Amino acid sequence: MLFNSYEFILLFLPIMLIIYFVINRQGYHILAKSWLIIGSLFFYSWWNIKYLPLILTSIIVNYSAGIWLAKTDLSMAGRRRIILAAGIIFNVGLLSYFKYADFFITNINALLPIHLTPLGIILPLSISFFTFQQIAYQVDIYRGNTRGEYSLLNYSLFVVFFPQLIAGPIVHYWEMMGQFKDPERKLPRFDNLSRGLFLFALGLAKKVLIADTFGVWTNFGYGDVASLTLIDAWITSLSYTMQLYFDFSAYTDMALGAAMMFNINLPINFNSPYKSLNIQEFWRRWHITLGRFLRMYIYIPLGGNRGGKGSVYRNLMITFLIGGLWHGAAWTFVFWGFLHGLALVVHRIWHEMGLKMNIILAWFLTFNFVNFAWVFFRAESFGEALTVLRAMAGMNGVVLPQAWAPYLSKLGAGTYLIGEIAMSQYLTQAIPMLLIFLVVVLTMKNSIELALKFKPGLINSIFIAIIMVASILSLTRISEFLYFNF
Repeated sequence: MLFNSYEFILLFLPIMLIIYFVINRQGYHILAKSWLIIGSLFFYSWWNIKYLPLILTSIIVNYSAGIWLAKTDLSMAGRRRIILAAGIIFNVGLLSYFKYADFFITNINALLPIHLTPLGIILPLSISFFTFQQIAYQVDIYRGNTRGEYSLLNYSLFVVFFPQLIAGPIVHYWEMMGQFKDPERKLPRFDNLSRGLFLFALGLAKKVLIADTFGVWTNFGYGDVASLTLIDAWITSLSYTMQLYFDFSAYTDMALGAAMMFNINLPINFNSPYKSLNIQEFWRRWHITLGRFLRMYIYIPLGGNRGGKGSVYRNLMITFLIGGLWHGAAWTFVFWGFLHGLALVVHRIWHEMGLKMNIILAWFLTFNFVNFAWVFFRAESFGEALTVLRAMAGMNGVVLPQAWAPYLSKLGAGTYLIGEIAMSQYLTQAIPMLLIFLVVVLTMKNSIELALKFKPGLINSIFIAIIMVASILSLTRISEFLYFNF
């Protein structure tokens, strides 16, 4: 079930809210949590019920390991390390089998004179997110950052709470579960309902009206990369850059908004990343909870900033290679992670040398690096990515649209560059929209900033109604969120 679907908006979310608060009002708080768990598992099973046993098994094993770890005395350091290692191996093994088995088989077949048959496994929805979240839970218990949860009910709710189940944010146990114990959060609060609906509506509009529009041009360009020339290629790459921005921003808004309606505040996961002036700032703004996970549970255990410069650079590269692989079982994702790791190393060296850069130039370089790297993130292969990049560099030729011929002739320009470009049917829409929404993401307040200042009232109610109606009427082209694939 998608956030941007009739079933979710008109049935599932209202029914979950009404029954949850009715049960809580009657004082049956355990039953209310049970209702959320049942509803969340139904939400998860909507795509493919055969993966329901998978997430239930993951919950039971991690819950049991967490109890064992929490009950083991701190003085028994060796036993605690073994329990933690076993828990991490289980989670990584589960993720490796379902997400990377065929990737490993394909690469073994390429390297060795053998032929292993791919398993043809379909990636279970959200496995990357609920696996990382449970790894963080176990490590937090081991480090003493959180107490173990002895209630299977509470632990299950922590894992499957539907607003954050499919694509995050990746939540720490202490960030969310304490809120469910707060008596003031067990009853509906008009401010949270209205602010949550406002965020949800913004996200829905971003997804349906903006991201999916850019997606049409992205899919068209990547559907025939060999035909791309300079203008087509830049429209294609920038369309994906904007599609991914508004798609992920939309999901984050809708996840935080839906949770807020239940009086639960999830951590901010997206904070205007295209305003960044360097790559380090970008990662402090983009997929914030994933960046936090990589820093806390991979970069710091590897040694973090400790040791010599070479060790720090190595730790950065390993962290982002893993981060790239986490996004998908393909070498293009690994290379994308490598590019970002390398950029962070270059940024650190630049900073250590005490060098400064003009703000506009810093933004321009950061944005274009991110746009360049997204090509590998989106492409199906290195060959496809390199074809797009060659076209962006003008190596596939420079062809101007036929429609521009009258204007160019008035300027006395030749017509040897005039022809039919691949994106000609979208040109009059794509270029203005790219310019308009680039200005929007660079100059306007983001959804979180708007939500913080949101106050219920007639004008805001009309605004919410308008964008909700416009978005719902556009649901004829329902599409998945891009991060559902990771």
